[in-house]
Amino acid sequence: MAAVTRGLPAVREPLDSGARRGGEKHLVAPGDTITTDTGYMRGHGTYVEDDKLIASVAGVVERVNKLVCVRALKARYNGEIGDIVVGRITEVQQKRWKVETNSRLDSVLLLSSINLPGGELRRKSAEDELAMRDYLQEGDLISAEVQSIFSDGAVSLHTRSLKYGKLGQGVLVQVSPSLVKRQKTHFHDLPCGASVILGNNGFIWIYPTPEQKDDEAGGYTSNLEPVPLSDREVISRLRNCIVALVTHKMMLFDTSILYCYEASLPHQIKDILKPEVTEEIVLEARQRLLDLEG
Repeated sequence: MAAVTRGLPAVREPLDSGARRGGEKHLVAPGDTITTDTGYMRGHGTYVEDDKLIASVAGVVERVNKLVCVRALKARYNGEIGDIVVGRITEVQQKRWKVETNSRLDSVLLLSSINLPGGELRRKSAEDELAMRDYLQEGDLISAEVQSIFSDGAVSLHTRSLKYGKLGQGVLVQVSPSLVKRQKTHFHDLPCGASVILGNNGFIWIYPTPEQKDDEAGGYTSNLEPVPLSDREVISRLRNCIVALVTHKMMLFDTSILYCYEASLPHQIKDILKPEVTEEIVLEARQRLLDLEG
């Protein structure tokens, strides 16, 4: 029988204002007055009452010129063109796949929006439509880019690049989309020996860094060779580090994940999620990030 570790609750010391995540951001709760200035325009997450602009959701106030909106801290994914997403195929339909991307509606991947195996460029034929399940079937995980947004808010995806396509062996971690930092690239090969895809939709894929990029398959073949134990341990440690960062509401990007990974090395993988260990490694990672910014 596995041993169970019990610990007494410890009083947590309050973080100083400089170390708080987003200390400079304006956080509001529903009903809070954002401004009494009538010169501002009302955006998402706000309403006007008695000439006051009031928040209707809990989140961060964002201003673009005179437009004021509140970005909810916990919400479903709202797609934007150019976003990188990780999703799971839920249904194969006529000339399209339905994809679960953590948004209010299922996303759509059209047959015309994919690269054919081998990167071949030609018009899709009736034979391609019949062979759709050979490319992607229910349960497959994919990485893709948001191509457009439909009028009802549903997202249209495309995989017209060899860096997108079907995902092989790895671990999926689901987090709040608001914790994934927007960057120029969301594909990161970390020096610890694993790679991550930080989906803007809150789906994070951790996988062993391939020794060589297989561009010939066009993103539709999966390497099913056994993953070495050392790689599995790195992936498990990274997964627990991401969960630790999410527990403390830290933004997720390549540097924060790497700093947290390095801070966790003195501890065993299974101990990372113990509250006292989680707090210790997250504080160390946060301090390194503050020193980097300073």
